[in-house]
Amino acid sequence: MSKGMKYGILAVVVLAIGGVVAVTMQKNNNKSTEVRIESVEKRDLVSSVTASGQVRPHTKVDLSSDISGKIVKLSVKEGDYVKQGQFLLQIDPLTYESAVQQAEAQLSNQKAAQAQTQANLVQAQNNYRRSLEIRQSNPNLVAADQLEQLKTAVEVNTAMLEAAKHNVEQAQASVKTQKLNLDKTTIYAPMAGRVTRLVVENGETAVPGTFNKDAATLLTISDMSVLETKVKVDETDVSRIHLGDSTIVQLDAFPDTTFIGKVVEISNSSVKGTTTSTGDQAIDYEVTVRLLNPPKDTKPDFSATAKIITDSRTKVLSIPIIALTVRENEALASADTAQRPGAKQQNAKQVGKKDVEGVFVVGTDNKVTFKPVKVGIAGEKHFEVLSGLKEGDKIVAGTYQAIRELKDGTLVREAKQPDKKPGTPGSTKP
Repeated sequence: MSKGMKYGILAVVVLAIGGVVAVTMQKNNNKSTEVRIESVEKRDLVSSVTASGQVRPHTKVDLSSDISGKIVKLSVKEGDYVKQGQFLLQIDPLTYESAVQQAEAQLSNQKAAQAQTQANLVQAQNNYRRSLEIRQSNPNLVAADQLEQLKTAVEVNTAMLEAAKHNVEQAQASVKTQKLNLDKTTIYAPMAGRVTRLVVENGETAVPGTFNKDAATLLTISDMSVLETKVKVDETDVSRIHLGDSTIVQLDAFPDTTFIGKVVEISNSSVKGTTTSTGDQAIDYEVTVRLLNPPKDTKPDFSATAKIITDSRTKVLSIPIIALTVRENEALASADTAQRPGAKQQNAKQVGKKDVEGVFVVGTDNKVTFKPVKVGIAGEKHFEVLSGLKEGDKIVAGTYQAIRELKDGTLVREAKQPDKKPGTPGSTKP
């Protein structure tokens, strides 16, 4: 093969490769991004805050003993309904009955001692009075020092009588204390309700709850007519909640039913929340939701999820939440340094620039343009549109990855929607 022929073949190959590259580049230039496209429509929106907690009665009493002793009689079991004043259990009273008898005997002794002291005082007073009368009539018959001794005897017996009275009072207080302890051996229901917790049995020993209330609790009585759930709400959401807000409550024990509630209390101080991935402690507030129609079978500590309705809108323009994105707006005047609520502070290199929220609007040529949008409340899946769009506008509604990479002028094509199975919402097949 001649050298000229070799050069000719080489030139043909180079041209062919160049053509392939050119075609490929042209295809890449015309390549479109697959996205989900939706129309801006009017919808009913409900803004809510969802949090979890446990069901608990509005009023409950943990009964514990103020004395120690063996339980000799137990008349209730867990789940029983009791009336106010009903007998619940008996702690062995023998030791406390004996203590009462001893205190009463001591009281009798002190009263006898007081009576003896009273008699001694009367005698001393009579001796002093007679001697004083004799000396007044004839000073030579009673010496002055003798009269002084008799007066001292009166003062001593007066003091002894005062002490005897205090001893009697102390003995009376001891009798009262021992009787109170004896009364505490019998425990009655302080209110009507259901026994929701019983942690003792006959023969067990009750202990006072001075240092450990949980260990000393004998049983719990709960008023199950008024039930509540306390949920922890993040600080970013609690400001949207108000007393009286209606609530939809779901109990895990009744998965197919929802119940109505209302907010009755919002704590003024925060409670410890969960630790975030960055190690920061989340700030939560406790919100109390009262159930308005709880089922009769509801028990304390049932897990509950409360959806607190904070706002609602009827037939307002809306966009999918996923459609809203943020882009840097370089067209704003450098003097405009205002920040939208919740936005992070711009660094020094971004003075005169500002992140704005908006969506990508699809034009008739299937190219997108970023358009700032002002949004209102957020529903479960959609934002309320306050300004920036009109009904019927086509916008990019997904996917998140596609929206994140879009720029003005990007060519897009609508992704094929999977066929819905018969019977599913939106399906036209029977």
